[in-house]
Amino acid sequence: MTTHISEPPHLSLNPSSLRANALTCVRGERTLFTGLDLEVSAGEWLHVRGENGIGKTSLLRLLSGLTKPAAGEIFWNEQLISADPSEYHRNLLFLGHRDSLKEDLTALENLSIATALDGIMVSGEEILLALHRFGLRGREDLPVNCLSAGQKRRVLLARLLLRQAKLWILDEPFNALDVRAVEMLSELILEHIASGGMAIMTSHQEIPMPNGRVVQL
Repeated sequence: MTTHISEPPHLSLNPSSLRANALTCVRGERTLFTGLDLEVSAGEWLHVRGENGIGKTSLLRLLSGLTKPAAGEIFWNEQLISADPSEYHRNLLFLGHRDSLKEDLTALENLSIATALDGIMVSGEEILLALHRFGLRGREDLPVNCLSAGQKRRVLLARLLLRQAKLWILDEPFNALDVRAVEMLSELILEHIASGGMAIMTSHQEIPMPNGRVVQL
């Protein structure tokens, strides 16, 4: 019998929200942005746009709690994310454009390690199904150094199917993907949004998804 992963599981009956007030980000002696407000709620997604070096990745790292703003506050469900970081991170999946894989391990092994580090229990079959959905059938047991840049990116994105996070923060998720992979990822994000999730993304290109709001830096 064949099992299919059709969509992310229903996340919660309780709506969630992320809100940032008057954020200021400073790198070295340079202020990247100041006084930035944004909000995203269940069933919504944001597209962070701006020129290279303007602070898009820095903003995502602030929203993920990986760095602290020079000024301003970030709230998850109206509670400061610094008040209970572990609770916030249980609801968060952050994928950076520089995230890397262990080149000498297989795609299956990389995802097994990633899910273990995320503290979630998934079976080998579930990992295989996630890889297959991203078009990696037959490449599960190849060392990652045998994969193309686009295939490596698909391995990373397969985590989206395995981590039951309400908030996805994705830095340039469409980079290095071919047309079909862009379609698959767009479908997956829309499924996540429809199930009550939320997403914040950067992209240098237009995102082929409806009803997003733009945050212009």
